[in-house]
Amino acid sequence: MLQYKIRKKFLFALGLTSLLLVTLLLICIAQQEATGKILILGAITFPVLGLFSESWRRQISLSDDSVVACRLFRTKRLPFSEITAVDTVKVRRRIFVSISTEADFLIFSNNYDHFDQLIALLQERLPEAVISDETRSLSNELPHKSNDLFSIWLAVVVLLLIIYVQLGGQL
Repeated sequence: MLQYKIRKKFLFALGLTSLLLVTLLLICIAQQEATGKILILGAITFPVLGLFSESWRRQISLSDDSVVACRLFRTKRLPFSEITAVDTVKVRRRIFVSISTEADFLIFSNNYDHFDQLIALLQERLPEAVISDETRSLSNELPHKSNDLFSIWLAVVVLLLIIYVQLGGQL
């Protein structure tokens, strides 16, 4: 069974962002900052921790007879024999692939490592009739996505600066 996970560079940066947010929250609590500030910081921190946990667990596996998507608290299996359509939507540098059956569907993006290999294997293992023209042409023009990675590293830098200022500009 071949397994594809979220890119490690993305997970590392998101994990670092989560750690810095928790650190900042703990610093604010220890310094007895205003309750509103702590609540707002908590309202930002917990969804980021949730996103990190979900991204850490995400995985798509291809077996000989099915596609299996594992997420934080759920797993979905789509047998190749039941797949009726594989469609692709490209929005700027992000690609979304939708795999449909009569009763269910699965959507994933190009945030997975070896996304090009995943698409090629899907095209290999599925009947040509279920694969859209967009998906077929995708293998020739895969974007090299980096916008999300830049944004997360920018958040890391900003959080480091905020922590520095919160500690009084001293370490």
